[in-house]
Amino acid sequence: MQRIDDRVRRGGDEDSLIGSVVDWVMAQALRDTTIEALFEGCCLRLRSAGLPIARGYIAFRTLHPLYSAMGLTWELGNGVKTVGMSHESSGSEEWRRSPFYFMLSKEIGLLRRRLVGEGAIHDFKLMEDLRDDGYTDVLCYAIHFDQESLGDTDGRGILGTWSSDIKAGLSDTDIKSLIRVQNRLAVACKVIITQQIAHNISTTYLGRNAGQRVLKGQIQRGDGEKIHAVIWYSDLRNSTALADMMPEEDYLDLLNGYFESTAGAIIDNGGDVLLLIGDAVLGIFPFTEDKTQAETGEMAVKAAHDAVERIKELNACACDNGKCEASFGLGLHVGNVMFGNIGLPDRLQFTTVGPAVNEVARLEALTKDLGKRILMSKEFAEIVGRKCMPMGEHTLRGIEEVREIYTLDDQIKV
Repeated sequence: MQRIDDRVRRGGDEDSLIGSVVDWVMAQALRDTTIEALFEGCCLRLRSAGLPIARGYIAFRTLHPLYSAMGLTWELGNGVKTVGMSHESSGSEEWRRSPFYFMLSKEIGLLRRRLVGEGAIHDFKLMEDLRDDGYTDVLCYAIHFDQESLGDTDGRGILGTWSSDIKAGLSDTDIKSLIRVQNRLAVACKVIITQQIAHNISTTYLGRNAGQRVLKGQIQRGDGEKIHAVIWYSDLRNSTALADMMPEEDYLDLLNGYFESTAGAIIDNGGDVLLLIGDAVLGIFPFTEDKTQAETGEMAVKAAHDAVERIKELNACACDNGKCEASFGLGLHVGNVMFGNIGLPDRLQFTTVGPAVNEVARLEALTKDLGKRILMSKEFAEIVGRKCMPMGEHTLRGIEEVREIYTLDDQIKV
């Protein structure tokens, strides 16, 4: 690593270079930037201003279905690496033995440890790890976002470290400058974290497409647009019987496995999940200018194939553990749908409505009568061609007109 010579040290705290770092950090709070870009830019500017830091770290709580917190590590020459921390890690023994847990529980804002030479202290494993990696000095800090989080080890705020790799370590002036910068860094991080949490929540509960539309301002009743799309509707088979015969925990596991198999297949193949309705999944594959209708239809076919394979894996695991297996029916249709907000003026749902949505749900219901896992409308069959085989004309419940129904060719492995 490139090192700052021990003899070449920065001037006083009023150094204009440090002031420029503070100004840059605060300017980022007003811009549309990522927390990775903010943190890396801050670390590089501190280094350029003469502070002998070769490693920086920040961590913060977030609202995300997979992670309870995020950690970012910057190392000189290696850039920034981001790691998500699972919800289970917040109660781990490793966390309880960390300097951050100690600082939060004791309401300590700063903790400095020299790592080498006279006066070195390694009272936490982090200190030993940093010493072994060649660092000589570390400053740990905890900044709270609100008064209520003081003393709370799960509170909102920023945790971080600055590490030096030169023999002399951090001077008192260095530490004063770092405190000045890190307080502004926390303000900018708070703005970005709040925006990221809003994005996480909207995506988690509304879906990727709808979440983006809401965040961009489509929040009034009636906001929306007409979309031409492939529509997916799948439903878990025998859900009532399964819920009655299985322990609640096992049924929830099965239900989540079914959603991962079906809704997960939609997302992984370029579609968007609009609603999880009880044990049903409503998704769409919108037609766009950069893809032909056949290519969009192929995305839905691949998603159907993927869902079937995932269910097979789910059931193999269930069988090995003596649990019930899952099955589902799927309807695929093409039509114009209204994609937007419906509901009360102050309590809305962003979803897809229209006759085509009703038809695809009726199409899925017909899978039980015809003994086929997947049924398709004539409109869908026409865009995917040879992959479909006719099942004759049938009446869909609640729809007067007789429909031509198709299924996937038996030679197509689904």
